[in-house]
Amino acid sequence: MILRRGLIVLGPVLILFGLFFALQGADIIHWPLESSMLGRGVWIRNCLALAAVGVVMILGARSIRT
Repeated sequence: MILRRGLIVLGPVLILFGLFFALQGADIIHWPLESSMLGRGVWIRNCLALAAVGVVMILGARSIRT
């Protein structure tokens, strides 16, 4: 039960951070201005993978029986 709750909480957090950082890498979000991620394509791939891990965590939590 605790594992399931943890996955359900952590999954969306990873999705939000992954998408935010990917948008920084795509140079769409320019905040904070001194971020080293701005305009660097490598962050798009890495952070979309992070968001995908979040999706897998949510789907995995749904399959855990209580």
